[in-house]
Amino acid sequence: MPVPTTTREYRLLKPEGFDKLTLTEASIRTPKSTEVLVKVHAVSLQFRDLVIAKGQYPLGQKDNVVPGSDLAGEILAVGDSVTGWGRDTTDAIKNTGLGGPIDGVLTEYKILPAHSLVKIPDGWSYVEASTLPCAAVTAYNALLGVNPLKGGDTVLVLGTGGVSIFGLQIAVASGATVIATSSSDNKLEVAKKLGAKHVINYKKTPDWEQEVLRITGGRGVDHVIEVGGPGTISKSIVSTRYAGAVNVIGFVAGAGDLSSLPGLILGKAVLVRGILIGSRTQFEDLVRLVNTTGLKPVVDKVFAFEDLRAAYEYLESQQHVGKVVVQVAKA
Repeated sequence: MPVPTTTREYRLLKPEGFDKLTLTEASIRTPKSTEVLVKVHAVSLQFRDLVIAKGQYPLGQKDNVVPGSDLAGEILAVGDSVTGWGRDTTDAIKNTGLGGPIDGVLTEYKILPAHSLVKIPDGWSYVEASTLPCAAVTAYNALLGVNPLKGGDTVLVLGTGGVSIFGLQIAVASGATVIATSSSDNKLEVAKKLGAKHVINYKKTPDWEQEVLRITGGRGVDHVIEVGGPGTISKSIVSTRYAGAVNVIGFVAGAGDLSSLPGLILGKAVLVRGILIGSRTQFEDLVRLVNTTGLKPVVDKVFAFEDLRAAYEYLESQQHVGKVVVQVAKA
């Protein structure tokens, strides 16, 4: 197909909420020698996108940003020096978080460094593949990264959002027993269908950490996918076995009293590890796992590109299980 010269893209005119998202048109420059031009087919949304829309992202964001970080698409053009993909992580690369410090992927066409791309899994649609870059890689890094789980381990997964559902699926595929929490019995039914052996409704069981200990015979779990942040981390540590791992990923539960946190960490000798997505190598390893196991993402709902604000609204409502995706290309 001919290389386009313009693209439609969303910009956050002011960081005052997703009602400030505005569809605009921009010209497309020629890719540099190490860049590629990608036709964006689908973009999955993250909790991070909601935070950025409100101007509350703790890791920094630019003014008038094009939001979005996770895309799946096809390469239309490549720079003269593009021969392969791969590059070591540096501080400069860490500061290129799409949709925050730099413009993101809620656009029809996007120029990207060639090293930032990974081939999508075999047989996956663009909608399915768009769910992988943040949520799935984060879950993979947490469970199979520095401190990998082993078959027979027990994993506690908080909630049923994108990272948590991928964490559940990866844990089950790796031979672990999963305990899942949610405020919704309907969402917990989905978790059980995906392989969770035990489920806890934290609205009905506010002291859910004690229920985790009961389920594990007082031992505690080996790993926690901790997405709640200050509002849940103390309970997560109580739920963990001695020298277990608490993987800190998000802060969806809001504020909480952290005064007892140092004592809890020391008393259980837990490894508390912050997870900031993962490496390209981990992404490639994840794709290999997906291709081997047949794992498929849970896509809750797909919105048209023109209905982006409705997609944000649905994500904010927390009705979803798994991922919310925006279909950018019509074909």
